[in-house]
Amino acid sequence: MATMGKYCKAYSLKKLRQFQQWTENSENMTKEKQEVDGKEVEVKRVLTDDDFLYLQENYVVTDGIFKDKNIIFDNVTPEWKEFCHKILAFEIPVYEAVQVQASESQNKSNS
Repeated sequence: MATMGKYCKAYSLKKLRQFQQWTENSENMTKEKQEVDGKEVEVKRVLTDDDFLYLQENYVVTDGIFKDKNIIFDNVTPEWKEFCHKILAFEIPVYEAVQVQASESQNKSNS
């Protein structure tokens, strides 16, 4: 079963391809359904600069929102991380824990 991470961000392939050591694992592209000779078949889609891929919290790039499915790029190096931060402005948000306090009416009804 595919795993959804806590955070990912979509980027155009044109931006991702600016990284000098960028490579694409085309075997892992999502498949599209097309009709060929009256039959529905699945074919690998061909990516263009206008397509969007997802940069995951672990710096892996996927063709979809799941962090362990359809992995297109997984050569996570210090240079890649620097590119993600400096060029793509990729930052994983820090979520502060929120304490919810009961309203006055709830406090009175609990007494």
